[in-house]
Amino acid sequence: MNKYSRNQRVTGITKILTENPNKTINLKKFTELFNAAKSTISEDIVIVRETLSMLAMGRVETVAGAAGGVKYICGVSQEESRIFAEEVCEILSHKDRLIPGNFISMTDIMYNPEIVHKAGVILASAFNELHIDYVVTVETKGIPLAFEVAKMLGVQLVIVRRDPKVTEGSTVSINYASGSTNRIQTMSLTRNSIKKGSKCIFIDDFMKAGGTARGIINLLKEFESELLGIGVFIENIESGHKLVEEYVSIIQFKGISPEGKSKLNPSEIFEKA
Repeated sequence: MNKYSRNQRVTGITKILTENPNKTINLKKFTELFNAAKSTISEDIVIVRETLSMLAMGRVETVAGAAGGVKYICGVSQEESRIFAEEVCEILSHKDRLIPGNFISMTDIMYNPEIVHKAGVILASAFNELHIDYVVTVETKGIPLAFEVAKMLGVQLVIVRRDPKVTEGSTVSINYASGSTNRIQTMSLTRNSIKKGSKCIFIDDFMKAGGTARGIINLLKEFESELLGIGVFIENIESGHKLVEEYVSIIQFKGISPEGKSKLNPSEIFEKA
């Protein structure tokens, strides 16, 4: 069998851990893969752990027990998060982003793999300690972001429909009031999507008044499940009162300037950076 240098082992271990966030990997996998003793692999993992910690790129935790091992927990520094938010604010503040009705054109942003990945890591890092079962989102623009968050937390993504699909079988539907217009809308979820008693977070691309988030809370109650957190890419603070009290956002939208530009800035969570 091949023999690997320490540099090669450390590189391989880092890749495996970071590509499987929040998943416990038994040391036996590494000893067999690299044809190395358990003590050697343990020393390699210490190097990986210390390096990721120094670079504020997450952490490696040890899981005790017969079925234990190590797992990678995603992370990002406050400074890097703030810089990322400022860069996105700059992109979205261009005049050509404004469309009739004072909306911001952001579809290309929400489907940009690099941007969505970074935003996903930031939001996932905020919910690392909740030990959730599912990430929930509403179709359609928030799906890429919610997928990234689910991937970084190592859990399944659940997509709530605006309209039920016949091909998805039996569904649970509720009516809810939009927080901004108070218009009655509908959301649906297939009965086999979530197990009873599950703990979830809700991820979306934009929050105006929080009506959709409030609807998600009520929908999850139909599954005897609980919403533990809410994360959004952009929140509209110009709209004033929100129907939900606790949530995490990356960017704040503060309306339109007299020059016809969107007023955006990094969320308050970055003020301590």
